[in-house]
Amino acid sequence: MNILKATKRTTVSVGQINKLRSDGFIPAILYGGKKNNISISLKKLHLRDIIKTETFLSKVVDLDIDGNLEKVLPREVTYDPVSDEPNHIDFMRIVKGSSLVLEIPVKFINQDKSPGLKKGGVLNTVRRKVELRCPAENIPNEIVVDLDNTEIGTSVKISSVKLPENVIPTIMDRDFVVATVAAPTILVEPEKTEETTAEGEIPVEGAAEGAEGAEGATATEDGKDKSAKPSDDKTKDKSTKPIDNKAKAGSSDKGKPVNREKETKKK
Repeated sequence: MNILKATKRTTVSVGQINKLRSDGFIPAILYGGKKNNISISLKKLHLRDIIKTETFLSKVVDLDIDGNLEKVLPREVTYDPVSDEPNHIDFMRIVKGSSLVLEIPVKFINQDKSPGLKKGGVLNTVRRKVELRCPAENIPNEIVVDLDNTEIGTSVKISSVKLPENVIPTIMDRDFVVATVAAPTILVEPEKTEETTAEGEIPVEGAAEGAEGAEGATATEDGKDKSAKPSDDKTKDKSTKPIDNKAKAGSSDKGKPVNREKETKKK
């Protein structure tokens, strides 16, 4: 849709403009050339779809102001900070013989004919828009970049892009890159290191538990040895004590009266 209908407006106060917006209209202004500026308004419903397109600010449209056609170019759109709805538009008249500096969007074609992309390459867009100096009568809607026969590592520069007549980039000191066909990026996850044990071997945790068990067993055996030593000493004492008592008894019997009685009987 290249024709937009608009009406002149006489609203000047903030209250009148807010009332206009609440009624579904967007206030706007038309300026440029030798004609006077005109305050206009457009229905928001008519602009709802085209105002969101990427080419809205670089595409020439016919503005029908109460039956009078004007070739204009949308230059700026302001939005409400809360609702994010458009609340004002600036239109500039297109004057024949003049030139304009515009940012024109880039469009890529024949991606399916690119050998580099078929091999898994990635299209790296360096510039989504290119600033061009264009005559008012020949403003392109988009810059077309043909990706046919592009291999991995190809850099598409502005010199290889076909531009309309008398349309030139504003950057003239170098042949800048618009896009590249880059090699695919492969993300390699680090390998997980798992502890593996040979057949018949005890895992590290099990070995530690076994070692703890062995230490416990050694401690138990040591405890048994320590507990056995006193018992051995006791048995030794028990075996030696009777012998000592008998020896003491034999030595003490020599001086007892029993021996005296035996002596008298003999006499």
